[in-house]
Amino acid sequence: MRVSDTSDLWWKSAVIYCLDVETFYDSDGDGIGDLAGLAQRIDYLAELGVTCLWLMPFYPSPDRDDGYDVTDFYGVDPRLGTLGDLVEVIRTAHDRGINVIADLVVNHTSDRHPWFQASRRSTSNRYRDHYVWRDTEPPDTAGQVVFPDQEDSIWELDDRTGEWYLHNFYKHQPDLNLANPAVVEEIMRIIGFWLELGFDGFRVDGIPFLEQNAKNAGDPALTVDPHELMRTIRGFLNRRTGWSMMLGEVNLPHAQQRAFFGGDAANELQMQFDFIGMQATYLALARGDARPLVKALAQRPPIDSTCQWATFLRNHDELTLDKLTDAQRKEVFAAFGPEPAMQVYDRGLKRRLPTMLGGDPRRIRMAYSLMFSLPGTPTLYYGEEIGMGEDLDADGRMAVRTPMQWSAGRNGGFSTARPGRLLQRVVPGACGPEHVNVAAQLHDPDSLWSFMRKLISIRRTCPELGWGTWSVVEQPETSVLVQRCDIDRSAVVTVHNLASEPVTVDVPVDPGGDGLEAVDLMSDEVVTGAATTRVALDGYGYRWLRLRPTGDLAIP
Repeated sequence: MRVSDTSDLWWKSAVIYCLDVETFYDSDGDGIGDLAGLAQRIDYLAELGVTCLWLMPFYPSPDRDDGYDVTDFYGVDPRLGTLGDLVEVIRTAHDRGINVIADLVVNHTSDRHPWFQASRRSTSNRYRDHYVWRDTEPPDTAGQVVFPDQEDSIWELDDRTGEWYLHNFYKHQPDLNLANPAVVEEIMRIIGFWLELGFDGFRVDGIPFLEQNAKNAGDPALTVDPHELMRTIRGFLNRRTGWSMMLGEVNLPHAQQRAFFGGDAANELQMQFDFIGMQATYLALARGDARPLVKALAQRPPIDSTCQWATFLRNHDELTLDKLTDAQRKEVFAAFGPEPAMQVYDRGLKRRLPTMLGGDPRRIRMAYSLMFSLPGTPTLYYGEEIGMGEDLDADGRMAVRTPMQWSAGRNGGFSTARPGRLLQRVVPGACGPEHVNVAAQLHDPDSLWSFMRKLISIRRTCPELGWGTWSVVEQPETSVLVQRCDIDRSAVVTVHNLASEPVTVDVPVDPGGDGLEAVDLMSDEVVTGAATTRVALDGYGYRWLRLRPTGDLAIP
């Protein structure tokens, strides 16, 4: 029996909220968000209804890549606070029923990390093999760089030793040599350390690059089996806690994603982001046609009952569209990011959802309702709940990493510092804090925040979406997606119209005469106990229906 068979699979029905501490809330007025400020805002997250908090990197860092360039995996960046402050955040979150996960960056370090500083001193020191080096000039790798406007190779010559080191990302982020058992042992110590401090799991960064390192190194001695590493970490988590999880950033085709779940053995990642489903969602929204999303969902490979997909519409990176064809990507660009300033490397978008949808509240709410209705675990990026926009003048991914907008006051209530001292300016223009902020929406029943809170509440009463059997209900309207998730005699049916024109569809409720009725989850009204119900949808309309035994008032 696997440990996971008897553990708390809390991630199956979680609602995840991702934030960067340095842009969330500044408690001491220095212009940088901090852990003490986050601790003061845990009740806000609890009131919103999230059940899992994902913290982007908080480790000591030169901050040349927003914290993903780590110099100490066992510490807290002093700009953000102390280990004690972090423990207080975790304790407070746990008190409110919120699990906490941390970014685990195992692919690379900062070039200022003590390991790398030692590694480059000579070719024979003990830390040399912590990184991937070669003594012959590498071939042209310009086509493999992640950031083509910043780098022209994934290898960098180090003048001190006359050899080249591997960096799949920036040259200031040398890749770790995961074929070195000493490095893997250190990763286990790092994981164990944060588990002891109270974390409930990890979001694992850049997993596809773990596999590429072995291919790029060109040395059989440096061969890395990323699946073996994931199995090692999974086994360690099971031994240490039994309830911790790993959420992987795995933007790969479905077959490779299934392999990173561990296939039938289910002994690697418990969760993965559904990048393919996300990209298909934007194509479907651009066309007003549900079929691209239906196709993507139907093509998801079967996964173990202990595993789960994480659904999302936005994250902290550029909104990648790399799994679409060139023609499809052009469609999405034309619909949601037609100007070059809105695009990143011709492969993604640097915008948030409200601006991409033209600020149309009907379409924005439908899109989030659709995302929450997909089989899996919904994941929100901070500010989505109030409809924050982006700063197109910021470089690349930083366009969506702006300070949280708490009020209409100075700096959007994020900090009392002079605006010039902020690590990044607040969003300007129509989506700025004067127009979009928490204070204005928190007690407004018609606000996006109130809608999101209601949506989260409904989602948390629908275990079918996390555990059930998913199917598409066939009907003739291509703009409409009707989904059904079943558990035992309970089911949830969601209906979404992706087009601007109103439409009416017939939805099966009890075609088999099993004594089922449909209840509208938005209003708790019994809609019908008949074989079918006719659902009229406005443009961008949506409905959530629970199918249950007639007269059954029990909470599922």
